[in-house]
This record gives sequence, structure tokens and C-alpha cells, in this order.
Amino acid sequence: MKGDNKRMSDFYDLNATDVAGNAVALSAFKGRVLLIVNTASKCGFTPQYEGLEALQGRFHDRGFDVLAFPCNQFGHQEPGSDSDIAEFCSMRFSTSFPLFSKIEVNGPNTHPIYEYLKKQAPGVLGTTAIKWNFTKFLINAQGQVVKRYGSQTKPEAIASDIEALLPAS
Repeated sequence: MKGDNKRMSDFYDLNATDVAGNAVALSAFKGRVLLIVNTASKCGFTPQYEGLEALQGRFHDRGFDVLAFPCNQFGHQEPGSDSDIAEFCSMRFSTSFPLFSKIEVNGPNTHPIYEYLKKQAPGVLGTTAIKWNFTKFLINAQGQVVKRYGSQTKPEAIASDIEALLPAS
């Protein structure tokens, strides 16, 4: 069950590496609402970085963060190195949200964070595979996956769902 203590702690037990090569424990985000997104720099959905940054700016001070996980598994649309990706996001979209090292979201080398997310919030017809870049997972302040959004869902369309999980301003 999503509400039991084991599920709540599982998310915060996970770790990732940021684009600078630093280990980051998800427990550092305990108590914050999160939108976790698999991103790519050369995708038709890449302009969503702008909307993701707008959400970060609008809600960060109220306890929200976007966590971006670049992935090259869909049409090889994220071919660059971590430093290339970081430079692209900074220069093109002035991103301020945490950017992580490139990962895989499907297959035998799926990152543990995505194993967890896919299990907690399957896609259409119960499929767990990520279908494309910019799939989004909304996580509440207790570390529970609240909802999964497909690539075509624009970040601004998620704002009301984020707002509902945050304390009143």
C-alpha cells in the first residue's frame, strides 16, 4: 500500500548522482513536493524545460523542487556528457532546479529511482515502461508518488496539482 511506512521510507532511501558527480540522497528532499522528470536536450518536448523552470520559480519557496534526470534512451535525444547537458540547461533555459547525471529509465540498467517510480505509478493499462522523454512523476511531501503524467502534459498543466500538495502561501 502506498500509505504504509515501508513505502514512505523506500523513496527516501534512494540515491542519485548529480551532474557534478556528487552523490545525492533523496532524503535531502524529505518534506518537499517533487516533480521528477526524465529529460532530453534534443527532443520536441525540450521546450518544457521553460515550464519546469517556471514551476520551480513559482513554488520553490513553498517547498517544491523539480528533479531532472537526463536520459538518452528515446531517439538518442540526449547524446551529450553531463557537463554538456548542464551547460545546455543553464544557457538555454536558465534552470535552477537540481539536474542529475544521465540515467536509463527502462531496461536492465534502469536507475533504482525509476524502478520505484514506475512500480508506484504505472502508466496506461498498467504498463510500467516510460514511453518517451519528459514523463513526469509528482511526489508528495511524504515521499509518495501521487500521479504520473505523460510527455505531452505541459508543466503548467500540473501547477494546480502541485499547489494542492503545498502549504497555503
